[in-house]
Amino acid sequence: MARLILFNKPFDVLSQFTDAKSPSPRATLSDFIAVPGVYPAGRLDRDSEGLMLLTDDGRLQSRIADPRFKTAKTYLAQVEGEPDEAALEALRHGVVLNDGMTRPATARRIEDPGLWPRTPPVRFRKSVPDCWIELTIHEGRNRQVRRMTAAVGHPTLRLVRWRVGEWSLGGLAPGEWREVPA
Repeated sequence: MARLILFNKPFDVLSQFTDAKSPSPRATLSDFIAVPGVYPAGRLDRDSEGLMLLTDDGRLQSRIADPRFKTAKTYLAQVEGEPDEAALEALRHGVVLNDGMTRPATARRIEDPGLWPRTPPVRFRKSVPDCWIELTIHEGRNRQVRRMTAAVGHPTLRLVRWRVGEWSLGGLAPGEWREVPA
């Protein structure tokens, strides 16, 4: 039977089990998860937080991570400024990035989701407002959500992946994980 682990990856943690590139060790998945034989199904950048799925089943890993399966990934993004309807509509139709047009996304402004505090905290500027948007994409290009929000004039300050397909982060604090039926 396949194993599936939901993990709330904290900020500044690599989404891999080892860090061979850095002369000074950085935090990795092995600092949190001591389950042999599981591997990430997709990645999250070091400066992003939230849901990662790990499995020991290669077919399940492919179904989750391979773009051709168009698995929905929902992110909560704290962005600089206050996107108007035109900016959200651009995200919904897809935006042009340096590697081509993105697929249409679901995008809406949301109230502050009341997440855990981030360490270090997101910089705060009195003169520049910020707000939260919920963005669901069906592909997974490198730093895609950050590049999409920047393309519509609202750089991402904090990014938390909340959902991947049918699995959600609900109830997991940063650094916590739980095994669920695959």
